Amino acid sequence: MSETTTAATSGTFSKYAQVYDADRRPLIPGYDELYGVGLRLIADEAQGRPLRVLDLGAGTGLFSGMAMETLNISALHLVDASAAMLDGARKRFAGDARVSTAVDDLVTMDLGSGWDAVISALAIHHLEDPDKRALYARIARALVPGGRFVNAEQVAAPSADEEARYVRFWKADVQARGVDDAGLAASLDRQRHDRCAPVGTQLGWLHEAGFAEVDCPFKLWRFAVLTGRV
Repeated sequence: MSETTTAATSGTFSKYAQVYDADRRPLIPGYDELYGVGLRLIADEAQGRPLRVLDLGAGTGLFSGMAMETLNISALHLVDASAAMLDGARKRFAGDARVSTAVDDLVTMDLGSGWDAVISALAIHHLEDPDKRALYARIARALVPGGRFVNAEQVAAPSADEEARYVRFWKADVQARGVDDAGLAASLDRQRHDRCAPVGTQLGWLHEAGFAEVDCPFKLWRFAVLTGRV
């Protein structure tokens, strides 16, 4: 993703930072499973031990907030390209010494090392495919042995016909949940930055990056959880 593209994506999401959290549940069929399945895996493996967690494309900290409720977290670092989105995260975790934030680009940033878990929600699909693959390899190197990556993501269908079906089903589902024309238009505005890839393709990239136990434990049309351990 170029610097110009990153700035454009960040600008769009900054515009919606104040309403982003409230939009999540009505716009995401399978909301609880999308956010919860991966965290359940991490919790089951950790068995209560303290974890260092990195959240990539953390936005307002919605996924990190759920992680805090589910896991025993000793350190949590949130990264996003949008300062306005991270302002919401700073408010969410105000006064919590375990939490740090940084405005940075997922394509070029140093991920550090020694993370027990790396999580991401609805962010990596904004990257071009070569950048996704490179990021997966960098995440694998940043995790401790046995560490887990969880990506709660928007994905592409395996064919153009199925993609049209995914979009049609999604529009019907969110409108049935009460999303009005303005809410739908705002979501479609954000989706201009989508660069989604199919589940099978991404699981292959994770395997190539050095992940084992690669899996998709949840999928509902265009939303899926991709995960693997190193």
